[in-house]
Amino acid sequence: MAEHRNPAPTVDVVISLPGDRVVLVARRFEPRGWALPGGFVDEGETVEAAAVREAREETGLAVTLTDLLWVYSDPRRDERRHTTSTVFLGRADGEPRGGDDAAEARAFAWNQLPAPLCFDHAEILGDARRLLLTGTRRRP
Repeated sequence: MAEHRNPAPTVDVVISLPGDRVVLVARRFEPRGWALPGGFVDEGETVEAAAVREAREETGLAVTLTDLLWVYSDPRRDERRHTTSTVFLGRADGEPRGGDDAAEARAFAWNQLPAPLCFDHAEILGDARRLLLTGTRRRP
């Protein structure tokens, strides 16, 4: 039987904080740079549980998921390997602190996001902001 090479399932979370801010993490490992909190889904774990877990590990925040933004699956989205990311919107209170794979976690005003962002996270943040402001969801 042929060996199947499938994309790895991942999650990312767009975490909104009071004051119209969004949480990003500085990646501890390559590729380095600013990114959304997220990571790989563990075997036996739902994507929702993975999103909450990864957010807590990387930001120290207890996140409440509020919506599913989209599933991002472009094979070029991660140079290391093909991944598909289920991206959630979430809310939290408090200030983030980096942990686990995140060297730092920080809240940014939406109009003061650092650049460039890792992976396809600039696209994801644009989609999230559009949904939050206008209710318009991305189209396939």
